[in-house]
Amino acid sequence: MSADVPRAVSVADVASLLHERGPALVLTGAGMSTESGIPDYRGPDGNRRVTPMSHQKFTATSEARQRYWARSFIGWQRFTAAEPNDGHLAVTDLQRSGAFGAVITQNVDGLHQDAGTRAVVELHGSLAEVVCLMCGERVDRDLVQAFMHDANPGFGARALGSAPDGSQVSSQIRPDGDIVLEDAAVRTFVAPRCLVCGDDTLKPDVVFFGGSVPRDRVDRCFALTDAAPVLVVLGSSLKVMSGYRFVRRAAARGIPVVVITRGPTRGDAETTHRIDAPLGVTLSSLARAVGERTDRAG
Repeated sequence: MSADVPRAVSVADVASLLHERGPALVLTGAGMSTESGIPDYRGPDGNRRVTPMSHQKFTATSEARQRYWARSFIGWQRFTAAEPNDGHLAVTDLQRSGAFGAVITQNVDGLHQDAGTRAVVELHGSLAEVVCLMCGERVDRDLVQAFMHDANPGFGARALGSAPDGSQVSSQIRPDGDIVLEDAAVRTFVAPRCLVCGDDTLKPDVVFFGGSVPRDRVDRCFALTDAAPVLVVLGSSLKVMSGYRFVRRAAARGIPVVVITRGPTRGDAETTHRIDAPLGVTLSSLARAVGERTDRAG
């Protein structure tokens, strides 16, 4: 076996490791939420399927912000209708059993918290809050949605009817709540403005591609990594350094790295235990296996 190919293991092997060394630090990626109807940016091969809004584009022009908010306005209803899947629920069960500890998530959908998971660090922020880049004012995303609804009567019906591929289908929803719309529909959209300073620089409080995670948040995650007996990665190809750096940090300190996801990852060389399988059924099985070990030990 090549040195950069991780050792494939069984659910029982991972359960044994967690029983002996838990609670593990958990790092989750977009693959965690695909079974909730929020597709990843990347396909099974790890290559990007769609190009997300970048920080540089969003901050560059009012037109880019108008395009984002028009698409996000349409995507928000379906995005917020997503519910925790079996994988999210299993993470909560594993945390309650003591097998999992804190969770670092690269997702901005809040589904871990909805499933009851505690001690969640949202590495890339949360779509539930909006911040003004000009004055720093913060506002709830639902209030921004209400403003856009009032300022754009009938926009949803018109926009959804204009996309030749049918943007209302769930495969078009992206991890940041964005959705595909034609430019002609976007140009008529009235974007939200800050109620304090009046500027059009409202931005969801998330780290877009090309943006930087706040330093204090990164330091907190490094501290969690350094203290972890095991790092478990769920649903991430680790293509982005934002999450991959914690795998590198753990491996450099001799901390076992367990990866459960579909397809290859950027961190294969640092991975010590690997399961290539769907998350929902695998994590549910892991929760049962951990519970059985706990029962026997008790």
